[in-house]
Amino acid sequence: MTDIALGARGIYKHYWDGDRKNSVLQDIHLELGVGETVALVGRSGAGKTSLLNILGALDPDFEGDVSVGGHVLREKNDTELASLRNKYLGFVFQGFNLLRHNSVLENVWLAGRFSPEGVCEKRALKLIERVGLEGKQGQRPATLSGGERQRVAIARALYSGPKVVLCDEPTGNLDSATAGDILELFGELSNEGVTFLVVTHDDKVADIAHRTLQLVDGVLQ
Repeated sequence: MTDIALGARGIYKHYWDGDRKNSVLQDIHLELGVGETVALVGRSGAGKTSLLNILGALDPDFEGDVSVGGHVLREKNDTELASLRNKYLGFVFQGFNLLRHNSVLENVWLAGRFSPEGVCEKRALKLIERVGLEGKQGQRPATLSGGERQRVAIARALYSGPKVVLCDEPTGNLDSATAGDILELFGELSNEGVTFLVVTHDDKVADIAHRTLQLVDGVLQ
C-alpha cells in the first residue's frame, strides 16, 4: 500500500478490575489505504468498538501509535485532536445518534458548528441529495424510516470531507434492501478515495470490502 490514510502500530488497551489487569487489545498493527474499504469482524466483546474509539481519536487511554492523514494522535493536545477529528474523520453508528429536535439539514451540518469555516448550507444540501434524501431536509428524524435516518448519519459523517469514515454496525438496524443501498453508496465513495473501516456482523459488508480482518480476544488476525 503506497498511500496510507490511517495507520496503527503496537496498540494495547487494558483496564484494571481491582488488582486484575484485563487486556482489551493486544499488539494491534493496522494500515488502511486511501479508498480502501475494510470489514472488521469478531464476536461481541472482542474489542472492536474499543479499537474504533482509539483509531477515531475518541479514547486517548492506550499504548502504541495511531496516525491519521500523517498526523500522530499522541502528539496532539485535546484541541488539536478535536480539530483532527473534524477534518479527517467521519463516524457512522448503528444507533444513528441524530439530534431528534433538529431537522435533517441541521443534523447534517452539525460538524460545521465546530469548524472555523462555519456552516455551509449548500454543502449540506448537496450531501442530503447525494444520500437520496432530496426534499426531506426540513423533516425531523422521528418522521424518517431507519434507512433514511442512517442516510442522514452518513451525510453528517461526510460533511467535513473526511479521509476516513469509521462505522460501527452501520447496517445493523436496516432491512436487507436498505442495507444494500447503503453499501452501494459506500462503494461509490470508496471509488472517490474515501477510506472505510466497518465493524460488522453483516456478510454483505464483507462482500463489498477489499479485505476482511478478524478480531479475536483483542488480537487482530
